[in-house]
Amino acid sequence: MKRHIGFVYFACVLGMATWSHSQAIPTASRLGGRIQVGVGGTFVAPDYTTETAKGLAVYGDYDFSRHLGVEADVHFASMITPNGVGENTYLIGPRYTYRHQRLNVYGKFLFGIGEIEFKPPSFATASTSTYAAYAIGGGLDVRATHHINVRAIDFQLQKWPGFAPNGLSPSAITVGVAYVFH
Repeated sequence: MKRHIGFVYFACVLGMATWSHSQAIPTASRLGGRIQVGVGGTFVAPDYTTETAKGLAVYGDYDFSRHLGVEADVHFASMITPNGVGENTYLIGPRYTYRHQRLNVYGKFLFGIGEIEFKPPSFATASTSTYAAYAIGGGLDVRATHHINVRAIDFQLQKWPGFAPNGLSPSAITVGVAYVFH
């Protein structure tokens, strides 16, 4: 009889296990962070001439948390240059993002190098010079889908302090699209 009572107790304990929700809390979780890689068209007011240079921008963001991250971008604004003067920049730096529903408003401070190109036929020979550069900027990304962001506007006010006696102060506007890795 004792053996039957022990068996009944054991069967009851096993039967109640599904009701007790006794599963362990998951110990593995996704690391914090979000990566975004994008491409867009860029328009640069070069500050060296009055003509707007046009080209391609490639950018990438890594967000450590909901608000803080880092951005790297490259502006190839020497593709379409009506007067033969193009400017390329290679910049990286911190970024702060405010997220509200589908909108990501951000500000950033980037530093790196700027490259100015003088091209024929406007100039006798092609030449390129490189300078230290930094930029302050911001913009708006709009989430189109779970993995696609549209860069509605990105603005940068750049400063190239080593150029000529007073430096160079180009401004760049970029619009584009990015893929988001969650």
